[in-house]
Amino acid sequence: MQWDSVDQAVAWLRRGGCVVYPTETLYALGCLATEVHACAMVTRRKSRPEGKPFPLIVSGWEMVQEFFLLPEAARPLAQAFWPGPLTLVLGCRQTLAPETMDAQGRAAVRMTPHPVAAALCLGCGGPLVATSANVSGEPAPARPEEVDRAVLGEDIPLVSTRPWPTGGKPSTIVVVERGAIRVLREGAVPRTQLAVWGDVV
Repeated sequence: MQWDSVDQAVAWLRRGGCVVYPTETLYALGCLATEVHACAMVTRRKSRPEGKPFPLIVSGWEMVQEFFLLPEAARPLAQAFWPGPLTLVLGCRQTLAPETMDAQGRAAVRMTPHPVAAALCLGCGGPLVATSANVSGEPAPARPEEVDRAVLGEDIPLVSTRPWPTGGKPSTIVVVERGAIRVLREGAVPRTQLAVWGDVV
């Protein structure tokens, strides 16, 4: 099932549904990060191992302020790379679904510049899960035709208002700890760019 309407997708997400949608990196499988049952569905559809939190996207700074704690040490990175494919591990101001948080209650967050992803976030009024739309261990999709058919169905539609380009690489995930930038996942933002803002480990 494919939808061409962002408004239709927003209504579906607000009712606790899941969708596949384009981001600046890859096509994502997602839902509202506050919806416990929807996050559990994403876990099942991806066959994702437990204990590996889903990355999240937000639409703007107000949403960051409302849902997350952005420490001063991480603020220069956020200001330099957001919106964009850098994911920061941040503390949470609000309770999110367990699948989106680590053992310390932190979430992996980035601000998306992609117009469809940002519109979905803004319309829903909260962060969205943005895990790649593939079964765990399979190739991640950069184009609509590459989306894993195992994750689509009548209950999880594809939102594709037009052939929006994606980056084709996952976001880089980092956490700022003890004055250093620790890279948890290599991705679209290289270490050389991060090094401008501090020691990279």
